[in-house]
Amino acid sequence: MSNSDYVLAIEDLTVSFDGFKAIDTLNLYVDKGELRVIIGPNGAGKTTLLDLICGKTRASAGSIKFKNAEMTKLAEHEIVRSGIGRKFQTPSIYENLTVFKNLEVSFPRGRGVFGALKFRCTDDVKERIAEVAGEIGLEEQLSMEAGLLSHGQKQWLEIGMLLMQDPELLMLDEPIAGMSVRERELTAELLDRICRNRSMIVIEHDMDFVKKIAHKVTVMHQGKILAEGPMERVQSDPKVIDVYLGH
Repeated sequence: MSNSDYVLAIEDLTVSFDGFKAIDTLNLYVDKGELRVIIGPNGAGKTTLLDLICGKTRASAGSIKFKNAEMTKLAEHEIVRSGIGRKFQTPSIYENLTVFKNLEVSFPRGRGVFGALKFRCTDDVKERIAEVAGEIGLEEQLSMEAGLLSHGQKQWLEIGMLLMQDPELLMLDEPIAGMSVRERELTAELLDRICRNRSMIVIEHDMDFVKKIAHKVTVMHQGKILAEGPMERVQSDPKVIDVYLGH
């Protein structure tokens, strides 16, 4: 497969903070429609990698190509517009707006307060909201104030707000932190559903959850990739066992 066939191709990516290489000549390739999980001990550089992909942090060297276009020189909003969505660990939803309104203001045409004032909720937007609400399992909660949702539902709403923009690559940082067992099961199903027509990168610590969702697992350690492949193979890799059990 040539590098141009990947949705995301990262090559020789490096970022140094005060001489410390947080990411060290890293190469990563993600396929169309792939759900990739990144695991690794704290300080391995997992979140920094997402920061680099979405433009929050600037690379010192190397290349990040999304659908064959170089991203390292673009501003964060340009990266979002190109089709990359990212959910951070703490949900940023509008607690005092309804679920419907949260999704509505996330529609690309309605971005920002001024956009929302001029913005008319046309049928295509209503259709998109209904579609996304179905995907995230909140059809019944559309008229509910977002602040009244359970912790898990708030996380799903935030994923829905990203889906409104129809990204081709979705990045999630520890999506099940603080969720109940049932919410975790529903989240695994949700990620499986939304991955059918887009690629995803998920950072996660919960190995049972990783087993459930991952097409392929990448193990990071000290800013580099230590191992990569199906969960079974990665789990039995002596290098990986050493890093995890040696901490």
